[in-house]
Amino acid sequence: MENATEAVTVVQQDEEREVEGLEQPQNPPPPVRRRFVISLYVGYFLARWGARTWEFSVALYMIYLWPNSLLLAAIYGAIESGSSAIFGPIVGQWIEGMDYVKVLRLWLLCQNLSYIIAGGAVIKLLLDYDLKPRNIPVFATLVALTNVAGAIGVLSTLGGTILIERDWAVIMSEGHPPAVLTRMNSVIRGIDLSSKLLSPVFTGLIISFVSLKASAITFAFWATITAWVEYWLFISVYNGAPAISQSNERRILRSMTNPVEETNAHVSVSIVRGTGNPPRRTAMLKVFDRVSKSSFVGAWRVYIKQEVVLPGVSLALLFFTVLSFGTLMTATLQWEGIPTYIIGIGRGISATVGLLATVVYPLMQSRISTLRNGLWSF
Repeated sequence: MENATEAVTVVQQDEEREVEGLEQPQNPPPPVRRRFVISLYVGYFLARWGARTWEFSVALYMIYLWPNSLLLAAIYGAIESGSSAIFGPIVGQWIEGMDYVKVLRLWLLCQNLSYIIAGGAVIKLLLDYDLKPRNIPVFATLVALTNVAGAIGVLSTLGGTILIERDWAVIMSEGHPPAVLTRMNSVIRGIDLSSKLLSPVFTGLIISFVSLKASAITFAFWATITAWVEYWLFISVYNGAPAISQSNERRILRSMTNPVEETNAHVSVSIVRGTGNPPRRTAMLKVFDRVSKSSFVGAWRVYIKQEVVLPGVSLALLFFTVLSFGTLMTATLQWEGIPTYIIGIGRGISATVGLLATVVYPLMQSRISTLRNGLWSF
């Protein structure tokens, strides 16, 4: 009886301490150190520069390899977009289940290695221009290798975008005024658009005044060198920002507990004898069951339940009416005989318009609500 009373007293004391801890004002989070924020920005700029350079250059490579047709450019665009749509949810789930350091290493390794492989394949195709009529299988293999490596690079870039924009920027600004996150998002978006603005101009000048081969060699060399610099910058941010490492520990704990909970939830014991085996189902039902449980379908289910699903669909429909300097359009302009540096300048002008939005948005968001800001944007 006395032990029970002591236990109750201890519990009451613990509850009082928790209440007192909740009533006491929490210490404000430490300020975001400028050095690590700059390291984050510089590393992200290096990563986005390589991605934007490849995004612009690949269309020019494809139209050069098959001058009388847009087939290669169209195939690459379809593979790139299809891989993002199909495997994008899987990439998101992998990122959610891994710690930040592992995600960072996989992102930089896959992105830069895939760009090095794609650049090497393009260099071989450009140096051996007569390869297509002389050896079709080797030509097709190198083109396929370029497509696959480019798709892997796009998927790894997607993973890096999720890591930096959706996780690290949010974590580093936690506990601070909303203007801090708004400013960081604007700067990160500005870095992406600046890369989209400047890299095509730089690449177009190399192609127009040096050669297409020189641009491919420069791209492969860039991916080789910057991989180490990017890792050093990002790992310094991880080690210097305690909030990121603490969030990483919580992620590891969740990843260790969730599989156990899911396993316990799905385990069922048959009490009635002879009813343990499920009835046979047709092959069609099995395929449908696998598809319904796939990551792709599950991601769409989660997205449909979000409050932003209708604005997202509206934005997608709006993009149907917008011309963008994508792979196919860039190849078409080159096919029509427009100089490469002119295409790069035009792409840069379009990126400048988007870059201005990163300056205007924080000003508008501080004066009007986010909802009204979005409505005015539409």
